[in-house]
Amino acid sequence: MEAVKTEGTSPGEGREVRFVNAIIERCGQDKGLAARLRRADNPATEYQSWELLATYGVDLENERERLPFVTVAAAIAKAKAEQNGKVSLGKALAACYEDGRESSQAKARLRRLLACTELSELVRHLRPVLTLINSKSGQSLDYQRLLKQLRSFNFDPQRIKAQWAQEFYNQPMPEQAKGEHV
Repeated sequence: MEAVKTEGTSPGEGREVRFVNAIIERCGQDKGLAARLRRADNPATEYQSWELLATYGVDLENERERLPFVTVAAAIAKAKAEQNGKVSLGKALAACYEDGRESSQAKARLRRLLACTELSELVRHLRPVLTLINSKSGQSLDYQRLLKQLRSFNFDPQRIKAQWAQEFYNQPMPEQAKGEHV
């Protein structure tokens, strides 16, 4: 199968960047696809995204590879994103509440994400958070960063959770970590 090349991407771009840009573009052009991706947010109907994921080389049998892609694709479709945003997950979660990072509800949602040890558990708790962010924050999420974080979760969950906590509490990333890709 030949890899799909989308307009506006260069060969040096990462897989996450190409995937997110392509999903945004395709959802804008094909409302049927966008509807299937929105339904893929549910584990029982996730299979509706598999044709698209397979087109982008996602191993459908490997849950650790499939879940990050299907989660982000569904979130993009639900948000009707027209471009990749600039807001990180932690910052977007805090923005959902009037009290921001001081909100007990926001802190509880963050703690629930931080308590996850397996990717499948994380995705199960992340999906409603993404829906909340889409409906309340009014900010556009950085889907490329989120996809990179979800793909890295299996390898270094503590690092990813620390990033979300730093984003939520609005703490700047350490200088050495700023240059890293995730």
